[in-house]
Amino acid sequence: MTSGTEYRARPMRADARRNYERLLVQARKAFAEHGTGASLEDVARGAGVGIGTLYRHFPNRYALVSAVFEEAVNDLLARSRALLDAPQPCSALVAWLREIITHASEYRGLSRALMSASQDESSALARCSSPMREAGQALLTRAQGAGAVRQDVSIADLLQLTNAIALAAEETPSDPDLADRLLRLTLRGITAGHS
Repeated sequence: MTSGTEYRARPMRADARRNYERLLVQARKAFAEHGTGASLEDVARGAGVGIGTLYRHFPNRYALVSAVFEEAVNDLLARSRALLDAPQPCSALVAWLREIITHASEYRGLSRALMSASQDESSALARCSSPMREAGQALLTRAQGAGAVRQDVSIADLLQLTNAIALAAEETPSDPDLADRLLRLTLRGITAGHS
């Protein structure tokens, strides 16, 4: 028996890789149209595979949502690295939080799933959020070091707030400016000089 650090996943066979990619394409489409609660049977059918094949690749809904969200996470991580050199640390943090809200709103139900995942460290989405917390922490630390953000603000709280804002915006589609207003209110509460 090998330890977890010695384990290496075997590369997928070509047909398994094609099925995996087709499932992701179909899941993105289904989640965009119907939210993250979309029928997994419909996802499998749309990808031209059986539900068993979907579950072999993605053992549960969160694993599939995580895989779909992974591309957005990679984009957000790259953006956070680019923002680390921005001349105004607080503006950089705000820009990144705004982008998280935008990405979370691409799939109805994603914000709720991300909020739930933050309480379950073993879920696929929680593993996806760890690098996000690290990236956000670097931006937050820089803004706090510049004296622009209060020292008692945590990245975990900021990420929960951004997900809550995205969820509120999702639930109120008739008010397209709601997310930006709520983010501005949040920022007033975290900036230095406010108690």
